[in-house]
Amino acid sequence: MSYTGPEFETPQPRRPRRGPMTVALAALVPGALLGWVVYEAVGGGGGNGSGRTASVAPASTHSAAPSTRSASPDGAPGDDSKAAGTSLPLTGKVVVIDPGHNQGNFQHATEINRQVDIGTNRKECDTTGTSTNDGYTEARFTLDVAHRLRTLLEQQGATVKMTRDGDSPAWGPCVDERARFGNNAHADAAISIHADGSAEGDRGFHVILPGAVHAGAADTRKMVGPSRDLGTRVAGNFLRDTGEPPSNYVGKGTGLVTRTDLGGLNLSTVPKVFIECGNMRDSKDAALLTSGAWRQRAAQGISDGIVSFLRGS
Repeated sequence: MSYTGPEFETPQPRRPRRGPMTVALAALVPGALLGWVVYEAVGGGGGNGSGRTASVAPASTHSAAPSTRSASPDGAPGDDSKAAGTSLPLTGKVVVIDPGHNQGNFQHATEINRQVDIGTNRKECDTTGTSTNDGYTEARFTLDVAHRLRTLLEQQGATVKMTRDGDSPAWGPCVDERARFGNNAHADAAISIHADGSAEGDRGFHVILPGAVHAGAADTRKMVGPSRDLGTRVAGNFLRDTGEPPSNYVGKGTGLVTRTDLGGLNLSTVPKVFIECGNMRDSKDAALLTSGAWRQRAAQGISDGIVSFLRGS
């Protein structure tokens, strides 16, 4: 379905949100999240929430350093950092953003159904992803959030690389290629952006952490700990900045799930997590996911989590 709605809205700068619910949430995050217990069930859970979970770390109390970019005449961010001779907080850091799926996957069933090795077993190269009931696809959503996130991270001085951008490539990349992309870039942090396709009434976000895998081409043992740190920071800041609750259908309310069946995590040798930003099949979540203003807040939450992780603050 052709879609010409909110995905084409110009990214807007983050605005203060003064509603009483938002104020209450901001006050709640540090205390409430600190009280979440760490669930240490068996890793490898899927959509039924049976995987190992862990508590979300509180959102960082350190604000990201203010951008040194100024607005250009057309409203696009400029970069005054060189002129001012300043050093941005993420200068020298490499972040890989992996927008999940690809709009072209629908036309390339043979290619994306090809089996690839993910260490523990073999899985499809990729899938089509999901969509809202009105036809707004996950592939479009993830690319839009990725673009917004890239802008925010570059304003902090990071070098940002994306596994796909726009219509290139026409399909994929395969999940094993997405993992190798981050490895070859020697990324300091990598994140794969998704939205879920569960039932109506299933709401909320969750961050997927890699479990310990040492099989075939996969060996996550060195990056499990750093990835858990990255994931908890992303989850805490995402909750704070968006107001989207942790998932009520996986993760036991923690917003975190550990899995060992995803090639994009199994094959990664750098700190990496997935984020399911919400459920596209739930009407309440869909109203958020199709809002450009909310997608900007989602990008901000992810950015804040990555900045916190890279700065160790």
